[in-house]
Amino acid sequence: MDPIVSTLVILVLAIAAFLSNRIPLGIVAIGVSLALFFTGVLTLPEALAGFGDPTVLFIAALFVVSESLDSTGVTAWAGQKVIGRAGTGRKTLLVVISLMVALATALISINGAVAALLPLVVVVAARAGIPSSQLLMPLAFAAHAGSLLLLTGTPVNILVSDFAEGAGGRAFGYFEFALVGLPLLAGTIVILLLFGRRLLPNRSGGEMPLDLVRHTRLLRSQYSLSLDTGMLVGAVNGVTEFVIAPRSPLIGTKVYPGMATPTGDLVVLAARRGDEQLRGKDVTLQAGDALLLQGSWDDLARHAEKPGLLAVDSPAQLRRSAPLGGRAVAALVILGAMVILLATGLVPPAVAALLAACALVLTRTVSVTQAYHSISWTTVVLIAGMIPLSTAFIRTGTADLVAGWLLDAVGGAGPHVVLLALCVLTLLLGQLISNTATVLIIAPIALSVAATLSLSVQPFMMALTVAGAAAFFTPIATPANLMVMQPGGYRFGDYWKLGLPLALLFLGVAVYYVPLIWPF
Repeated sequence: MDPIVSTLVILVLAIAAFLSNRIPLGIVAIGVSLALFFTGVLTLPEALAGFGDPTVLFIAALFVVSESLDSTGVTAWAGQKVIGRAGTGRKTLLVVISLMVALATALISINGAVAALLPLVVVVAARAGIPSSQLLMPLAFAAHAGSLLLLTGTPVNILVSDFAEGAGGRAFGYFEFALVGLPLLAGTIVILLLFGRRLLPNRSGGEMPLDLVRHTRLLRSQYSLSLDTGMLVGAVNGVTEFVIAPRSPLIGTKVYPGMATPTGDLVVLAARRGDEQLRGKDVTLQAGDALLLQGSWDDLARHAEKPGLLAVDSPAQLRRSAPLGGRAVAALVILGAMVILLATGLVPPAVAALLAACALVLTRTVSVTQAYHSISWTTVVLIAGMIPLSTAFIRTGTADLVAGWLLDAVGGAGPHVVLLALCVLTLLLGQLISNTATVLIIAPIALSVAATLSLSVQPFMMALTVAGAAAFFTPIATPANLMVMQPGGYRFGDYWKLGLPLALLFLGVAVYYVPLIWPF
């Protein structure tokens, strides 16, 4: 089969698989790489080259850096300090929440920022008497704008920067994205203030997030503890309630308050059987008994993964709301050093991020297990598997062919119309499949168009990342959109109403503003 035909068939099948939502994204991406090999479009080293690409390693290391800020409570603490002082006015809260999540997103990615601030925003909404639906979708959408403030805001920024450099242009600077990100963030906030109340539903989610202070007070009351709440949780140590599972090896074990667990790393504070407080040294554990254990957060998390013990609340989630400690300082120092390396270009971006990730593990700010668990392997495999498709588009001439079709249709109307067509295609496809996969598909076509028209690749690549960030129409467009759906009580059809004016803003900025900063 002709390589161009093979590449187009693989593309169509990949998009169909993405749209079906029945096949895991990682499997689709790996299938794309293998299909390119089996059809002879690429050699085996070329088909698997994405898994050793510096961009993929850079993104993987950034997940570890993000985890350090999240797990040490830096993000939640900053949110509490800033949002907690914003008062109860809807407009003030909207502005503060948008600025806070945008800054957090620029540093730790959309998903990490929204996940860290979501519980805090729900609590603030409840205290202010505002339906959570009026604040949570703005939280997610402002994060999209914030992803364009710095190079590290989203994997798409990194990809388009590499595409630009590889096509004879130059890599975008670490802070250069802010030239488009700041106007987009300002415009997003204006739209939220002007139209948010009318375009968003007035609903509240069915479940309030966990408040650590209230939670520890409740445990102290239920287990009749004499300890102060502040002695129960801290930056290093905490408490978790466990339930003895059926067929647990702990059934029949004798316990008493104050004893250490057999491993010696946790202390039994108290035990309950239903409403009965279990006291004395002759308590024999049964299935369904509850134990309140105290120890380091790391040890509690390890025990939560063991068979026979069921954690009522995840220690990893409880830890994120704990007070700041020494590890938070280390996380901030290492983050600062990474930003300096990225901003100055002293080392390649992948090296800067890998050095930061290694430093976080060596300083025990993040454990080895945490580091592995923090990486979104779906994202890593998706990018690694789809990079060869971009290579095939360029190598086989498929990108030139599609670019020729596009230019035949709109090429005579000028570069702005061509850019508009590319951005509309990116925007629409990004509502249905991952915006990362979308940009990996569209970028080679955009590069071919730029080369054919003898134009700079810079405006095309920057416009693609802006259009790719405009994933506002559906809850499945991005994980951040999906995160706020249940807590905000949203329905599938709620997203496009506020998403439409925002998408038009992003599209206008991509087509008309971007070429002013990065000329054709």
